[in-house]
Amino acid sequence: MPELPEVETVRRTLAPHIEGRRIETVVFHWARTCVGDPADTAERLAGQRIESLDRRGKYLLFRLQKGGKKSYLTIHLRMTGNLLLNGEPGPYTRAEMLLSGGSTVEFNDVRKFGKWEWSPSLPERLERLGPEPLEISPSEFATRLGKRTMRLKPLLLDQGFLRGLGNIYADEALFRARLHPEVPASSVGPRKARALHGAIQRVLSEAIEAGGSSISNYVDGRGSRGYFQLQTQVYGKHGSPCVRCGTALRRIVLAQRGTHYCPRCQRRRRTR
Repeated sequence: MPELPEVETVRRTLAPHIEGRRIETVVFHWARTCVGDPADTAERLAGQRIESLDRRGKYLLFRLQKGGKKSYLTIHLRMTGNLLLNGEPGPYTRAEMLLSGGSTVEFNDVRKFGKWEWSPSLPERLERLGPEPLEISPSEFATRLGKRTMRLKPLLLDQGFLRGLGNIYADEALFRARLHPEVPASSVGPRKARALHGAIQRVLSEAIEAGGSSISNYVDGRGSRGYFQLQTQVYGKHGSPCVRCGTALRRIVLAQRGTHYCPRCQRRRRTR
């Protein structure tokens, strides 16, 4: 599933070309891509001006205005969704948006899990998301961490704790902070909490700079692949030697997600 860096990269590559444009028409080729009635949603979207394209965690948020009234289009890419500016419709195109000036945005989704939803107000599930990991302060992060007894890796994947962080970047951040993915969050002392906070922000920033990670079929709004997957130090590298100490990296399953770590650099006792 595209995580924060991938969704942010899509936002950055689309925003300059669609902000300020008016939505002329929307066509849903796969009805279930739309949350609600596709015909009604398409009618509501027609004529809307895209005031801005924002991101909330892993969601793209189109802020719209029509006749002085604000509304929102929320798009969740899910597993295989991508948005392409002026792309060619194909067998996996599930929705198309025609904009004033002739530009188009195609939504392709091999596995059909992606969702588009129009709403007159900000969807409640977006309101329930945790803080933005690139904006939260070290002190707030440490405070939130200290209140939770959940194991670190599952907690970092909890979108109510932090929004947008996913499997790849949680593994990479925990490795940089030298924290074992199974230790309870409340056992992490102030020094290690600051280290994890910094690691999360650095990993995400580097991944955005690299255009995200193209592990599967992810591409940005121009159809370009990301290359952060070439820079990972632990994710997907179990059995390979650790870049720090040479110990073979391990893979375990936590919260039903593959988790990669170094058993020597990320010892359970190192939490202070």
